[in-house]
Amino acid sequence: MSLYHDAAPLLLPATDETPISIKSRIFNSKTLKSPPKQVYALVTEAAKWSPILAEVIEKAQLLTLERKLSPSLALLLVHDLLLSRRGVAAPVVHPLRVSVERHRTRLGAELTRARLKRGCKDVEALRASLALSGAVVEKGGRGGVVDGHVVKGWPHPRWVRVNMLKTSLREQLGTTFVEYEILDSLEKVLDSASAGTGKVLHIDENVPNLLALPPRTDLSKTAGYSQGLIILQDKASCFPAYLLDPRSEDGDCLDGCAAPGNKTTHLAAILQGQDSIDQPPRVYACEWDKFGRSLTLAAMVKKAGADSVIINAGQDFLKIDPNLPPWIEIGCILLDPTCSGSGTIGDDESLQVILPARYTDTSSQGTSGKRKRKAEPKQTSPLQPTTEEEVPISVDQTREQLATRLATLAAIQLKMLLHAFTFPKARKITYSTCSIYAEENEQVVVKALFSAQAQRLRWRILRMDEQISGMKTWNLRGDREACRDMDIDPSGDVADIAEACIRCEKGTKEGTQGFFVAAFVRDLANSTNDAVPQDEDWEGFSDTESSG
Repeated sequence: MSLYHDAAPLLLPATDETPISIKSRIFNSKTLKSPPKQVYALVTEAAKWSPILAEVIEKAQLLTLERKLSPSLALLLVHDLLLSRRGVAAPVVHPLRVSVERHRTRLGAELTRARLKRGCKDVEALRASLALSGAVVEKGGRGGVVDGHVVKGWPHPRWVRVNMLKTSLREQLGTTFVEYEILDSLEKVLDSASAGTGKVLHIDENVPNLLALPPRTDLSKTAGYSQGLIILQDKASCFPAYLLDPRSEDGDCLDGCAAPGNKTTHLAAILQGQDSIDQPPRVYACEWDKFGRSLTLAAMVKKAGADSVIINAGQDFLKIDPNLPPWIEIGCILLDPTCSGSGTIGDDESLQVILPARYTDTSSQGTSGKRKRKAEPKQTSPLQPTTEEEVPISVDQTREQLATRLATLAAIQLKMLLHAFTFPKARKITYSTCSIYAEENEQVVVKALFSAQAQRLRWRILRMDEQISGMKTWNLRGDREACRDMDIDPSGDVADIAEACIRCEKGTKEGTQGFFVAAFVRDLANSTNDAVPQDEDWEGFSDTESSG
């Protein structure tokens, strides 16, 4: 039936890298054959129940017995079979309905076990426990489920960066936000949002010229937004440019993976904000996609009035020869390469879904009935357990596929960071990802620091005590165990490396998305500045080691 085929892809994240709410994906779709309201209701309810239903489907071995079912289709069908009053919305003889109906007894038994394990006397009690375990609570906003959108912990505020290329914080407080009450903490802003009270904001303590507003605040129709005076940018996304702390004496800057342009324009604003500069250094913005993403970048740069930005559309960062102009004059590099995107949060709360494993290995259950699980990718936050729901995927993905994907991404990220080390006059680099996984974060940093390039060219981590004030006071730091797991130099102490790394977690009272950033600095006076051949491959680690 078209309802389930329409709904199944919507349980997977959008293929577009820009986060988008599930409501927009459904009601703006031109391909749905079923009524959008019906699709929305099914998708959001199935998402809300997915932590339970994924377990039920795995325990009942449904995907092993019905190999033509995908995990997303199975989740939808089992939801309607067990939880919908109308049952599966398909004719009795329809193959989709038959595929789950014949396992009704087994699935129902597993749902009962899941309910009893959680101490719930009936399905309604189980439904209530789901709403309390992760959802937005009416008062205080500490987490929950709203229309299938799982918000773990605190809701995500609307972050607004005042664009200092065109205006000032004082001017915006007196115009765009003249009707807003300034509160002395982010927590009060979020509590006000939960209570439904009016216009409030908080001026951020870490990043200059950054404001926090209630999550649902719509600024799209304000003059400040349309004229590029304010820019919607997550707090964590402001960290790379701010931590880089570019100065006029550092020379020109390079954003190696620039689209959509928020970090690029932030760099330009920081440089122009230095009073002693008559002509700020140039900011080169490279984007490998010559059309779509580069056009987005160009529009952003124009709207922000970032005249010092030079866009290099279609320029692959890895294909730059650092010893040729204009790259030979680059002093600061901001590197935010492609990553898993596992820390991102959409403008609306993102739809979070736990999909069942496609095939369950029952050979190791033994007499205890407990199924052994393979090791999951290391995820360092104590607030966010590793689950498949965290990772944007375009197809149903097993844990093994996730590990493979992370290894592939980490290899590319490391290659880009090592390439950044070879720019002759570079003295500062920030490396960042919107990922929660150590494979893309601390492990890339450690490998880079112990590489031949870093040792020969005298690159080191920017220690916590050396960081710019707003970053120095940020409490959430890198994971020491993730650094130690590399086992690269038994005599080395990785505590300083972990402490120098900055992490952000979604769902916390800091109001950020999941993010990671680290900065590197270089002693130019003592480095070997010989040109590095562009076809020289780094061979510091074996393939096994480089996969994390």
